[in-house]
Amino acid sequence: MKIVLISQNASPGLLIFRVDFIRYMVLSGHSVYCFALDYTDESKAVVESLGAIPVDYKLNKTGLNPIKDCIDTFSLSKKLRKIKPNVVFSFFVKPSIYGTLAAWLAGVPRRIAMLEGLGYIHTPSKNGMSLKKRALQAAHGVLSTLGYSVADEVLFLNPDDPNDLSRKSWINQKKIRVIGPIGLDLEKYPFNLLAKSKPVRFIFIARLLAEKGIFEYLAAARIVKKTYADAEFIILGGLDSFNPTALSESELQAVIDEGLVIYPGHVSSVHEWIANSHVFVLPSYREGFPRSTQEAMATGRAVITTDVPGCRETVIDGVNGFLVPPWNPDALAQKMIYLIEHPLELKRMGEESHRIAVEQYDVHKINPVLASIVTGETQ
Repeated sequence: MKIVLISQNASPGLLIFRVDFIRYMVLSGHSVYCFALDYTDESKAVVESLGAIPVDYKLNKTGLNPIKDCIDTFSLSKKLRKIKPNVVFSFFVKPSIYGTLAAWLAGVPRRIAMLEGLGYIHTPSKNGMSLKKRALQAAHGVLSTLGYSVADEVLFLNPDDPNDLSRKSWINQKKIRVIGPIGLDLEKYPFNLLAKSKPVRFIFIARLLAEKGIFEYLAAARIVKKTYADAEFIILGGLDSFNPTALSESELQAVIDEGLVIYPGHVSSVHEWIANSHVFVLPSYREGFPRSTQEAMATGRAVITTDVPGCRETVIDGVNGFLVPPWNPDALAQKMIYLIEHPLELKRMGEESHRIAVEQYDVHKINPVLASIVTGETQ
């Protein structure tokens, strides 16, 4: 078959989240075309090294100009018409809608849309949903109704997302499928024993945004250090100066100078930092099915995360970690202190995390299932 993947970006969209799937589809004998908005010569070369074909296209990732979106959709449909694919598989919020519409306009026989998370506009803050977010949700609902009406299947990673989106849009329930995590190559995230001789080290891996829980993480770290000054708190993630909810560069530097956190900047091996930590912490307000948590679990680390969509799917409370309420640094700090005071729990919960990862996150088990959904072929 000719398979088209329509992503928002080359990385992480294709070259991290989809790289194993691309490789699997190519090795299965399919011709794979990878569409992205931000290709460089280097990222195109990586796609080509996988045996796939990189293709540029245009779509405003965050804009709300319907005329421009229509023009971009028709332009995309022309590219698809030239390729004549059997299947178009589109993911991320806007590509899943407009990519599916473009595939329908191009007469593509099979059209699969996937939402890996509902994104910023469906993520509440401590003060609830703003009027702006509610307006954007309404607009997203209308577009979802339109775009997914011509999809053969609409895939979600957790059960909360289709339920919440269905309150804002109409989607044929027979088309909806919750598939769980996309998975990862467990060989790249091998189980590592805990470093018992070191102070307990907590690690946060995400963009440094309010909705990822960075401010709750910092507040909890400050509470913990009042009692356990030698506890260490790592932050891996990039700053986003254009996002109004982001941790600013000056705020980050202040907590570094205070000695509250360790921030190494860009790192080439995330797995090494996870392996040298004891507990993975993600106090996010909402996720699809966080890859960073999967990586930490595969490595064999206890997890503290929030009881919200996407995050709650990764932790069995009290088994491989803890679920805490969102926006609650006191509750987060309490669980951190518990793990410091009960080191045997770190080992037990880490082993449980690894067991769950092996059972549920192995991409070599997941890829054949996803491929059968995308192509419509039975396994």
